[in-house]
Amino acid sequence: MAEQAVFNIDLPDEEIYMQILPILENIVSSDEPVISILANVTALLKEALTKVSWAGFYIRRDDALYLGPFQGKTACAKILKGRGVCGASFLRKETIIVDNVNEFEGHISCDSGSRSEIVIPIISNGEVYAILDLDSYKYAAFNEIDRNHMEKGANLIARKIDLEKLKNIVI
Repeated sequence: MAEQAVFNIDLPDEEIYMQILPILENIVSSDEPVISILANVTALLKEALTKVSWAGFYIRRDDALYLGPFQGKTACAKILKGRGVCGASFLRKETIIVDNVNEFEGHISCDSGSRSEIVIPIISNGEVYAILDLDSYKYAAFNEIDRNHMEKGANLIARKIDLEKLKNIVI
């Protein structure tokens, strides 16, 4: 189901997330193919959050992450566990906010214009299935408001879809 969304991008982040969450509830459905859900989630986030220059998922396969649905410039296709911000989030099983990617040891630069990043793991039963990665061309673009709402979104995805289906996606 396509969901037409209109956002007031002039609102504070907290209020923008209040617009996003009900739409996210509708597009994350066990009735839709997982890859389609993830594609729509990235489109929603890229459209609603003007500070986001890139929004995408990396899907876990063994000890590596592979590029999944995304919105933005071309990106790194494979990230090893523990490498870069996404690999660190995968290893630690926690959200990571980076105010200045140039100061993050081992940062993988897919887009030289990126300045800050937030990475949220999609976890079910203690296992990381995917990583949601948001980049910005602004320094310190992401904060605790983003962490709180993005983690709610990640938990919604983990709760409403069968993440085991991600293992069947041909990578």
